[in-house]
Amino acid sequence: MPSPANAQPMHQRKNGKGMYAHRGGHGGDIESRGGGRSARETNAGIMEQQNNERISELSEQVARLKGLTIDIGNEVREQNSLLDSMQDGFVSTQDMLQGSLRRIGTMLESGGAKHMLMMVGFSVFVMCFLWWLMGHRGQHGV
Repeated sequence: MPSPANAQPMHQRKNGKGMYAHRGGHGGDIESRGGGRSARETNAGIMEQQNNERISELSEQVARLKGLTIDIGNEVREQNSLLDSMQDGFVSTQDMLQGSLRRIGTMLESGGAKHMLMMVGFSVFVMCFLWWLMGHRGQHGV
């Protein structure tokens, strides 16, 4: 005589719904776990949640990269503006030096040796004065 614990109707044994079905046993009624949801639905829900988390992480990373890209673009524009102003400064300095050299050349052609001697003497005097001034400042810590 079969024990009452193992007694189950034959149709439950044939369709795989045995006495361990409530525990989610092999071939049992899986819908009883997960509050009426099948394992496939539960896994799909978990995967959907993980995908949503990854999407939000990627969205945050894209936002950070977008911010960095904007900052880099602003920095490039500032650097280009600075380079343009430096180029303008160099061009104006070059023009000024060319004008000075042209005037010196004109002066030397018209004045001869006397003007050349005066210019060399003045240059030597300025260089000596600057050398003395730098040495004097270095000794007194001014």
